Amino acid sequence: MVTKFPLVGLLVVSVLLGGCTVVDLDDSGQPIIPNNSAAKASFSSQTPQQVAEENWDSKVLKGAQERALSWDEMKTKSTALKAGSSDSVFVHAGGMVTAVSNPAERDRLLTVMINGESVPVMIGPIVRSNAIRDAAGFKFEDFTNQVQFAQLTKALNRHAVKQLPTVDNNWVGKSVQLVLAVTLQPNKVQDVVAVTLKQEQP
Repeated sequence: MVTKFPLVGLLVVSVLLGGCTVVDLDDSGQPIIPNNSAAKASFSSQTPQQVAEENWDSKVLKGAQERALSWDEMKTKSTALKAGSSDSVFVHAGGMVTAVSNPAERDRLLTVMINGESVPVMIGPIVRSNAIRDAAGFKFEDFTNQVQFAQLTKALNRHAVKQLPTVDNNWVGKSVQLVLAVTLQPNKVQDVVAVTLKQEQP
């Protein structure tokens, strides 16, 4: 005896089967994000270093030029953040250098007096901050997974350091202009990273 399925039943089965999504897994058996096969990662075929180099002018420098806040505007923005939240922005500021870290240190700081406030600015070669990546507007969903997104942070920081001039104790007492990537918490400046740095001419 041959069982005949009603046409409606066949349509329901077809719809259910057609709605199934196959999720790729990584080496640990975890779903690879983004797990929507229709959502292709924009930078999935590039190394983090390639992404940093090819997008430096268009996303970092142009983004800073278009959206950079003043130091006072940035401080005002930090007061509006909700408890437990954070934000990263570009800031354009000027000030006087008051101290420079020892050249032998890997995570060097340039201390600049900005609007009467002593500000430690990260100048590398080691920079531990997501400020540039997040201020530039790179989004997690544009990348294959969390590892690639984290590696982009390091690549952008390395690229930023390469663009900076050589800084030594001769900079102390000199006026400078800076473009900064700053990570904010409520009423607090967490990280300040140099994107561009230039001495003002006397």
